[in-house]
Amino acid sequence: MAVEYKCCETEFFVRIAVIVFLVVFAGLMSGLTLGLMSLSLVDLEVLAKSGTPKDKKYAAKILPVVKNQHLLLCTLLICNAAAMEALPIFLDSLTTAWGAILISVTLILLFGEIIPQSVCSRYGLAIGATVAPVVRILVWICFPVAYPISKLLDLLLGDGHRAMFRRAELKTLVSFHGNEAGKGGELTHDETTIIAGALELSEKTASDAMTPISETFSIDINAKLDRFLINLILEKGHSRVPVYYEQPTNIIGLVLVKNLLTINPDYEVPVKSVAIRRIPRVQEGRPLYDILNEFQKGHSHMAVVIKLCNKMVDPAATADSLKSNGNADNTAKDLRIDIDGGKPFSEKGKKMKRPMQGWKSFPNSPYTPRSRKWMKNMYSDILQIDGNSLPTLPEDEEAVGIITMEDVIEELLQEEIFDETDHHVEDS
Repeated sequence: MAVEYKCCETEFFVRIAVIVFLVVFAGLMSGLTLGLMSLSLVDLEVLAKSGTPKDKKYAAKILPVVKNQHLLLCTLLICNAAAMEALPIFLDSLTTAWGAILISVTLILLFGEIIPQSVCSRYGLAIGATVAPVVRILVWICFPVAYPISKLLDLLLGDGHRAMFRRAELKTLVSFHGNEAGKGGELTHDETTIIAGALELSEKTASDAMTPISETFSIDINAKLDRFLINLILEKGHSRVPVYYEQPTNIIGLVLVKNLLTINPDYEVPVKSVAIRRIPRVQEGRPLYDILNEFQKGHSHMAVVIKLCNKMVDPAATADSLKSNGNADNTAKDLRIDIDGGKPFSEKGKKMKRPMQGWKSFPNSPYTPRSRKWMKNMYSDILQIDGNSLPTLPEDEEAVGIITMEDVIEELLQEEIFDETDHHVEDS
């Protein structure tokens, strides 16, 4: 009789232990379902590369587990369902049917759903990294059932979901991380402004940042550099001044103000006698990122913004026709300059005259092959004027403005850049 009682007592505690294990196991599966599946691959990759040392360690352990998200999801749900379905079976031998249902629902709801999901939603990274080896074993155990279901989900829903932000969403996210938003962010106002400006720069074109021709200071190529004109140029404070021919809209080049330092105003040297550099031409719809990349090449920090008068004209086709037509207008050829400061079509194929041809005869000469290459590039950006022939704009193009490196940087910073010669009203 005592032996039978002892066996019943042992069986009772075994069932209690199994019930506790099933509740804990179901709660762990439920919590991991929320904790691990809420971590996207992008979040984990960011943490693995730029998180705290502890987060890097956790993310490195979790990434291989969550790489196949549908397989992991099926494994966790199968284990969770198996634990919850087995729980009433063991409770049924200890109490009545309605009691088993009531107790199982209470245990699963409280200890299998609410508490585990609350904890894993806050510490899902640490818990997931700790039990990652256990999850790997469960994946292999449930593989025969979970794998076909996961492949079906991959087929229906896609095999991966990367939570990448669009530009507008990323801009809003950055603003939330600013300290002015009051959400505990660390980014300053200037940092959020610059990031937002960089995100918006791809949507802006040359027409958004240019200075209209009517507001641009330029000089006539036939003007004389007398004392009045030089003083006027110095008063404007620009480092580069556009040069036009016949009318202000026919911008043909630019003059570097530093090149005028050696000009004696008493001699009244014509503007066309000084070095006039080629000025690139860009269409008004060209993105600012493309213009910024071309400015970085160093050929020019100023460009003319043009508008095609005839929308049916293809610029590439026009360029090819000019290139192939030997009787084309030379003035049009001179002005056909790409944004990268390339040679006009009339000069392509011709060998540039090299300065200091006899550099080898002078062992101590500073004009080495390296300097010759630099001087060649420098002279290739100088506008070549043949006699009285001056460049004019093609009939299908119209200059509408001037854009500079400073204009692009202002759009990036979303703030005006004032130099020493700018006149602006100080805030009182």
